[in-house]
Amino acid sequence: MFPKVNDFVYLQVASADKDETNKECKSRIADVEEESFLIEVPIETVSGRIKRLHGGDELSLYFLTEGGIKNYFNTYVLGFVSDVVQLIRIHKPPVESITKIQRRDFLRVIAELEIAVKLKDNTRFVTYTDDVGGGGVSFLSDDNYNLTSGDVLECWLLVPYKNGSIEHVPFEAEVVRTKKLESGRWITMTKFLNISNLERQKLIRFSFERQFDFKNR
Repeated sequence: MFPKVNDFVYLQVASADKDETNKECKSRIADVEEESFLIEVPIETVSGRIKRLHGGDELSLYFLTEGGIKNYFNTYVLGFVSDVVQLIRIHKPPVESITKIQRRDFLRVIAELEIAVKLKDNTRFVTYTDDVGGGGVSFLSDDNYNLTSGDVLECWLLVPYKNGSIEHVPFEAEVVRTKKLESGRWITMTKFLNISNLERQKLIRFSFERQFDFKNR
């Protein structure tokens, strides 16, 4: 399902500047073409400033459908069209690449992924996740590192895909709960505090690939 003319879309631009990547912008579908969409010039949702896009910019975009479903896809800027106002032409992805996630209800899947964690006292360690999803991750460790509910962590996750590519996903997470297991190890459950839509989309894509694998076993 694609967005329709006049539907609002929300996007973030891939950038080496983390602050720029984290800025969410709002636009509207002006026209739908066979292989592209035309969108209005986006506006930053917080500052209200115009967001200038350039040819080739990579975008993470979502639009809402009934029931608060967020429909995510990745795209890029193809060019510009001068009409009554300037419009931006973006690539229309394959419909099967659009992932549907209900607001505040992100799928989690069991997965052992390498994760680097930095604590507020600058302690760093590398361990592995127990599960991952678009709303947070849980990880296992041999030490609790004095973690308690509400602690904020800086994390970097290695996310592998079925096509062999690997993505690095940075985010800030809040500890929800810790628990000591019978094995003597600790499990730490977290929720995302600060993650860009572009990075969240990478995790959602991985979760859907993993869920598909489980269903076909």
